[in-house]
Amino acid sequence: MHSLIRKCRICNAYTMKEVCPVCGQRTDVALPPKYSPVDRFQRFRINSGEEHKHGENSNQSV
Repeated sequence: MHSLIRKCRICNAYTMKEVCPVCGQRTDVALPPKYSPVDRFQRFRINSGEEHKHGENSNQSV
């Protein structure tokens, strides 16, 4: 089942809406991604999380 609870990454408010009612920013799904020890796509999921954490321009260093 798809989770309905969402969280704003800016003000940490929980809501069921796509846009935070407190600060007006876009919200993300509050649950962590599903974990499996035999996850074929773990590398891609970790890379996506790192890019999101450091911003889109983190690969342009060096």
